[in-house]
Amino acid sequence: MTSPVIELQSLTKKIGSKTIVDGLTFQVMPGEVFGFLGPNGAGKTTTIRMMVGLMSITDGEVKIRGHSVRNEFEQAMVHVGAIVENPEFYGFMSGYQNLVHFARMMPDVGQERIDEVVQLVRLENRIQDKVKTYSLGMRQRLGVAQAILHRPSVLVLDEPTNGLDPEGIRELRDYLRRLANEEGIAVIVSSHLLSEMELMCDRVAIIQNGRLLDVRSFKNVLTESETVEVRFEVNELAQALDMLTDDMTARVDDSELVVTLPNRRQAIAELNARLVKAGIGVYGIRTQIKTLEEQFLEVTRGNRIV
Repeated sequence: MTSPVIELQSLTKKIGSKTIVDGLTFQVMPGEVFGFLGPNGAGKTTTIRMMVGLMSITDGEVKIRGHSVRNEFEQAMVHVGAIVENPEFYGFMSGYQNLVHFARMMPDVGQERIDEVVQLVRLENRIQDKVKTYSLGMRQRLGVAQAILHRPSVLVLDEPTNGLDPEGIRELRDYLRRLANEEGIAVIVSSHLLSEMELMCDRVAIIQNGRLLDVRSFKNVLTESETVEVRFEVNELAQALDMLTDDMTARVDDSELVVTLPNRRQAIAELNARLVKAGIGVYGIRTQIKTLEEQFLEVTRGNRIV
């Protein structure tokens, strides 16, 4: 089994008598895009700053590739690329010149790797232009390129979509997915845009008041012990209701039959077969899944990200 790239073990931060982050424990795997969600003041940025060594740890541990951030800082940070707040560059220099400048600070980063990351973030057509002419989205892309020059195992981004227009957000989302898939980098992203996190991430951790409430996966299939609502578009609603078994409940909504089933796959197939056998026309089947926003509000009991 692949070992985690980054591990948080009872991570805690106290300032005076106030606990900002309270015993966070989770792992992030290679090639995974991991989201970090919470209301304002939940402790997201504080946690990220402790991950990358910008803030001291009161208690607990962060391990990156098995190296302790507290006790083996340099060995741990070799594996980290990060953008905390906005990426900063020399505006009078070209994007390429900025990358060359950063590459000189790192061992074994040559022209070939610079060209590779430029293509990865698709800046090849503008990389020779001065950075002061770049849009915010282009600066974010250049920031990602700079952060992955040394082939890190984990890329940490704090609110990377701030200030981006919808096109820029979609571009950044695509780049991060490509990084995870092609380079095997574990990407950790904090954001207040729930819809984007749902499209971007494999899993999300939800925190509130510095505590981990839940870790949700978007790849999980419902187990047989769970239920799901499925909408059936049929031509005979009354007759379709008679086809339900005792373990199913249903209601009519907008001329569709909404059935609560004991699991997702087997029960849907069986009910569909029963309807067709009875001569009922089935024109559509749609599974209703809670959005990340609905799940977030459910877990945090209505506290919003604003």
